Amino acid sequence: MAVEAVPVALITGANSGIGRVTAEVLARQGYRVVLACRSQARTQPVLEAILAANPAAPPQWLALDLGCFDSVQACAAQFLASGWPLHRLILNAGQGGGRGLSASGFERAFGINHLGHFLLAQLLRERLCQSAPARVVTVASALHHRANGLDFDAVRQPTRSLTGLPEYAVSKLSNVLFSAELARQWAGTGVDSYCVHPGMVDTAVWRRVPRPLRPLLRWAWGWVPAEQGARTTLMCATDPALVGQTGRYYAREREATPSALGQDEALARALWAHSAAWTGTAGLTS
Repeated sequence: MAVEAVPVALITGANSGIGRVTAEVLARQGYRVVLACRSQARTQPVLEAILAANPAAPPQWLALDLGCFDSVQACAAQFLASGWPLHRLILNAGQGGGRGLSASGFERAFGINHLGHFLLAQLLRERLCQSAPARVVTVASALHHRANGLDFDAVRQPTRSLTGLPEYAVSKLSNVLFSAELARQWAGTGVDSYCVHPGMVDTAVWRRVPRPLRPLLRWAWGWVPAEQGARTTLMCATDPALVGQTGRYYAREREATPSALGQDEALARALWAHSAAWTGTAGLTS
């Protein structure tokens, strides 16, 4: 592995919203940032802004469609081929309110928000461990409290609800469980795991919510701007006081308590085992 003189952060969904703010702030702090997003055209303005702010460490775009396992594998392979270390993996991208199946055949929100990120983290595990101390920050949501359970048959079927919001809650519960289990699975590697609720942020995550419902959500959830929402992600990515505080959940820049289901270690282990089997990474999980 080539030696990189500056710290490296890979951020999914970094062309807008919380991900863009996170990438821009980390770049100003001296990180080389890798923006893993679906569209190069939509990412280009962000790349140009970051390059202007930190010309010593030019940013990189990697193609990534989290709903497609082949795309996730290609993204990880391209990053690994760079030879760069990886000090921060920010699992930020997500979708809410969509319906149907992901490209790899799972309920859309679950496939994109959880399984795609699970696979990416597994494929980058060795590089993260080689780069330790390192951190994985998973962006979840307080909406995980609304999930009534985790049905391993339902997540392999198309979205059942009209709004997609119950399925979104399940995907965010999966994020919480994954982050906590990652801390247990990777204990002793020097890679810390953090899960965050950024607040209800008005971002492109909700672009698939039916347009007439969006004003209602803004009113009901008290949406905040991306700059405010990114603060918790950045805290978990950079605050030296959090070294070793692995497996914890943070909301609005403070440690918080997940739902009872979010603290269920047996459910977390079951989700990990299913996810490893579905993504073909069972041999990389321990």
